[in-house]
Amino acid sequence: MQAWQVHENGEPGEVLRLADVARPVPGDGQVLLRVRAANINFPDALLCRGQYQVRPPLPFTPGVEICGETEDGRRVIANPALPHGGFAEYAVADAAALLPAPDALDDAEAAALHIGYQTGWFGLHRRAGLEAGETLLVHAAAGGVGSAVVQLGKAAGATVIGVVGGPAKAAVARELGCDVVIDRRAEDVVAAVKEATGGRGADVVYDPVGGEAYTQSAKVVAFEGRIIVVGFAGGTIPSPALNHALVKNYSIMGLHWGLYNTKNPKLVQHCHEQLTELAARGAIKPLVSERVPLSGAAAAVQKVADGLTTGRIAVVMEEAAA
Repeated sequence: MQAWQVHENGEPGEVLRLADVARPVPGDGQVLLRVRAANINFPDALLCRGQYQVRPPLPFTPGVEICGETEDGRRVIANPALPHGGFAEYAVADAAALLPAPDALDDAEAAALHIGYQTGWFGLHRRAGLEAGETLLVHAAAGGVGSAVVQLGKAAGATVIGVVGGPAKAAVARELGCDVVIDRRAEDVVAAVKEATGGRGADVVYDPVGGEAYTQSAKVVAFEGRIIVVGFAGGTIPSPALNHALVKNYSIMGLHWGLYNTKNPKLVQHCHEQLTELAARGAIKPLVSERVPLSGAAAAVQKVADGLTTGRIAVVMEEAAA
């Protein structure tokens, strides 16, 4: 079979190599899946760079989120078990963690439903307790994770403010349903949020960026607001001023979604059922901005690493890449 492999750490476009390799052999409790589509996530770039919290042995195949097909023909969503990731014709995954792919979504959309949407749902509902009528601020609102959170926020009845970088991403955020869109390159984010909320601020802030975005979040979070710290795509890990959280009466919440797979897997299943229902009634639909063949995976991962994408890029195995 064909698979992309990383033999040494570095930039995805430089270290990923397409090779003919043997099909992986499932271990105890694992199944072999034919990959139908693989969604590209920022962690795939971090894996290539050797900067992710999980460091599989070299050589390995990245690709942490797929829509695959079991040997008996079932269409499923899975997180492949590294080092046999999803940027290949076949991958392996833990049998107990397989989730049925929603009928309402095609392979590329189904591949993009899992990590980003689960992370968004857990952040908004399990951690922050977002309520209808509240204001939600989403950083990187046109990105893979941000686009999911915008849709989930709207589905929950929130007023959604999206922060983006550039007019093209602003247009995408509006199409996703943001009530207010702020271009951080052209506007003062803090002033714009305060103007949009009448000075009150945002009840919930979803921050996968860190750095300056977190600094802005602390300035605009409302009384009894909640800042959800999801990641540091901006490259800088902030050091929160806890005295500020005290005097302003807000909460800083961490979210490591992957822990739920071991700490409370039933909740992951429950979340998937909620997402499937939302997809069935059209309340959410993964924004797949580009579909590429397996041969284009390395360049696509580099594009995600460079922050040049909106929504998701999916590697598709059979259907024509748009």
